[in-house]
Amino acid sequence: MALAPCFKPLQLPSRRSSCSCSAVAQPDSSSTSLSSSPVTYRPAVILPGLGNNTGDYQKLTLTLQGYGVSTVVAKVSRIDWLRNAAGLVDPNYWRGTLQPRPVLDWYLNRVDEAVNEALKQSQGGPLSIIGHSAGGWLARVYMEEFAKENNNISLLLTLGSPLQPPPKGLPGVVDQTRGLLDYVEKNCRKAVYTPELRYVCIAGRYIYGSRLFGNSDPAATIPVSVEQSVPDATIASESGTLISTGATFRTRFVGQGYKQVCGQADVWGDGVVPEVSAHLEGALNISFDGVYHSPVGSDDESRPWYGSPAIVEQWVHHLLN
Repeated sequence: MALAPCFKPLQLPSRRSSCSCSAVAQPDSSSTSLSSSPVTYRPAVILPGLGNNTGDYQKLTLTLQGYGVSTVVAKVSRIDWLRNAAGLVDPNYWRGTLQPRPVLDWYLNRVDEAVNEALKQSQGGPLSIIGHSAGGWLARVYMEEFAKENNNISLLLTLGSPLQPPPKGLPGVVDQTRGLLDYVEKNCRKAVYTPELRYVCIAGRYIYGSRLFGNSDPAATIPVSVEQSVPDATIASESGTLISTGATFRTRFVGQGYKQVCGQADVWGDGVVPEVSAHLEGALNISFDGVYHSPVGSDDESRPWYGSPAIVEQWVHHLLN
């Protein structure tokens, strides 16, 4: 969530493009389509986002199976997320210095169960982890706390994940994770893009946020690590999905959500997570136009999310390398 000042500017898509990438290495540029080949690729473990449950990813698992990628989704129900309320009795919650453990041990244990199931499928071979939303940074905690010596994880692919803590000391900005992302940034290994382990961080540009009151927002002076183009009208991406822009009640509401995550309201994002917060230095960073944050409330035609078939087609090759 925080905007690391050492980041190099990332070249993002123009209004007519649908994807842009920036990283220390470039992926295979060849497009991937559904294949009738019996080739089987390394299994993928899917980590649900905050408030989501296992069933929300059923269609994504079917789509990936069509490419020969078997999947295991961590077993999470919506009511499980109420377990996080245990953090309220921890003084660190109120100080903003909360740590993932033991508050999130219930989730990390579910991830461990899913990883072990996938390892059986791969017969001890390499795995991919797909982390949606909070599942992305929780995957980093899992890799640090549970699988530090496990070389089976060869890819971490995040979908709309808030990966950086929000900047401190800004009026009107409250760290929604109460220090959890600070812990991740300080204690988890840095993102890399190497043959042994690849971090691929995907962000969506679905709606551009607006400041609450004109130019009075002090966050407007905060530098961002990506080049943001300020739109003046509704834009259609190549997929035909409308990207909502302009100062409306909706964009101001969304902008206030963005501000809590990255410290700035008038930025691009997927409707929940700002684009700049979903990228990590050292990773292969990708942005897609017109992509919504969650499978809940999405529509494959008018409001596709990261797991919609047409969007999966643009990133699935990372699972097949």
